[in-house]
Amino acid sequence: MSNAEKARTLFGISLSDRPKWQQFFICSSGFFFGYLVNGICEEYVYNRLHFSYGWYFTFIQGFVYLILIYLYGFTSKQMVNSWKTYVKLSAVLMGSHGLTKGSLAFLNYPAQIMFKSTKVLPVMLMGSFIPGLRRKYPVHEYVSAVLLVIGLILFTLADAQTSPNFSVIGVLMISGALIMDSFLGNLQEAIFTVNPQTTQMEMLFCSTLVGLPMLIPPMLFTGELFQAWTSCSQHLYVYGVLVFEAMATFIGQVSVLSLIALFGAATTAMITTARKAVTLLLSYLIFTKPMTEQHATGLLLIAMGISLKIFLDEKSNKKTSNSSPIVNIPKPSEHKELTAQLDYAGEDGERRPFV
Repeated sequence: MSNAEKARTLFGISLSDRPKWQQFFICSSGFFFGYLVNGICEEYVYNRLHFSYGWYFTFIQGFVYLILIYLYGFTSKQMVNSWKTYVKLSAVLMGSHGLTKGSLAFLNYPAQIMFKSTKVLPVMLMGSFIPGLRRKYPVHEYVSAVLLVIGLILFTLADAQTSPNFSVIGVLMISGALIMDSFLGNLQEAIFTVNPQTTQMEMLFCSTLVGLPMLIPPMLFTGELFQAWTSCSQHLYVYGVLVFEAMATFIGQVSVLSLIALFGAATTAMITTARKAVTLLLSYLIFTKPMTEQHATGLLLIAMGISLKIFLDEKSNKKTSNSSPIVNIPKPSEHKELTAQLDYAGEDGERRPFV
């Protein structure tokens, strides 16, 4: 195990010296907690208060992130990548957050969840084109992703009290968010791959600090900055909700980055998609809602998709472990290529662009 791998931690909890299933459980627990709270807060702010200021709320969230990172003890002196490495990442990160939150003003929940549930598919496709990754996924991973997506859409529509409400502006916004999501996870994985010494805190700190100024033009162009300032000034407790949401999302975001570093962008996208199904299922268990045949079909497809991936991945890992140890020894050319990638990521990250 390399020194970089030994350094992989999550809020002080060492990950690299643990079995894969423990790494997965710890990271997934942080992610589920953070984004469950995030979902509750968004439901309250957007649907109860009817405040749909996606760019402004993302701006506030970014400031809370920077404060939490400072309190955590991270500074720019601990960076191992150049600032240029994070320019593209920051643009897609802020764009994705802003468009996703802003689309709630034009789409209802069933319509948005239908689009966001497909996230894993563009992430997998884009992973084939990102330099530094060039991932080729086996057929069973695409099949399991499709089953997961269809199952979640069926379950969500069965739960919806209203039909999906589509708006042209909303569809354009959520489609733009999906395109940016497809770049986001793969860019993050590429940075972790090219320079394994990159920490989750560095990535979140740099992408947030570089990305915050990018939110100002759309806020001014749409007039949202002044509208949001006026509305929130009349309801100051909204800031309390936003800060609490950002603190919980911070835990979820760092956990997601840990999942990407350890398991890759596509697996993480499947986990984030499955999280939506778990959230909906928990609501049925807690509030004892009636289950329909469509609910059962959706859950069955979700379970089939997850089981297919786990079973075939485990089978593939067993074949690899039973093969000759000589196969796992890196070739000299591979070692030179990796060394060259790490050298490129040092002084000037722009010399090896990720897109």
